Amino acid sequence: MNWDLLEPILVIISIDIILGGDNAVVIALASRNLPEKQRNKAILLGTGLAVICRILLTMVALFLLHIPLLRLVGGLLLLYIAIKLLLDDEDGHDIKSGDSLFTAIKTIVFADIVMGFDNVLAIAGASHGNITLVIMGLLVSVPIIIWGSRIILSLMEKFPMLVYIGAGILAFTAAEMMLEDPHVKELSLSIAPILPAVPVLFVLLTVSIGYFFNRQAEAK
Repeated sequence: MNWDLLEPILVIISIDIILGGDNAVVIALASRNLPEKQRNKAILLGTGLAVICRILLTMVALFLLHIPLLRLVGGLLLLYIAIKLLLDDEDGHDIKSGDSLFTAIKTIVFADIVMGFDNVLAIAGASHGNITLVIMGLLVSVPIIIWGSRIILSLMEKFPMLVYIGAGILAFTAAEMMLEDPHVKELSLSIAPILPAVPVLFVLLTVSIGYFFNRQAEAK
């Protein structure tokens, strides 16, 4: 497997893991009142359906990103999501646990669709239009999210730098998405020599903004 194929897969897996912590918590909350046997079924069926929905939504996003200027808009929105990831320290979960298998599955799937918008947008940008990479990335990352969610979340709490790394990956993906927009490509011909540095500048800008505002919040 060459690097051109491996690099987007690794980025997709990283995005899924960084942004998938909330989804893992939803799975736990939605199924916590079920008997153990039904809980396992709810997790497997709910997650399986959620993955299928995620793939379908990503395919729609890939189609939409071919519309002129939507890659630019999508990149700007993803950049906003990256900065928000660093600044948003509130836990906004309000998920009711289901008392039946169907209710728990419905909750898992619906919550994943609602909360997975940032994942879909980021993965659509990172995959460069290749749905096979999306599927491969999800197949690898989803089991990690389900079974390792507690470890992932605790590591992020202990090592805040991991959140900054995740935001940096999103910022890098946002820059690449914007640069791939046909209109932006035409305008950027005049600055072609410095184009490779643009994603790095986006990463530095995002991390700096997050660090500055977090330090300000700590000082208050």
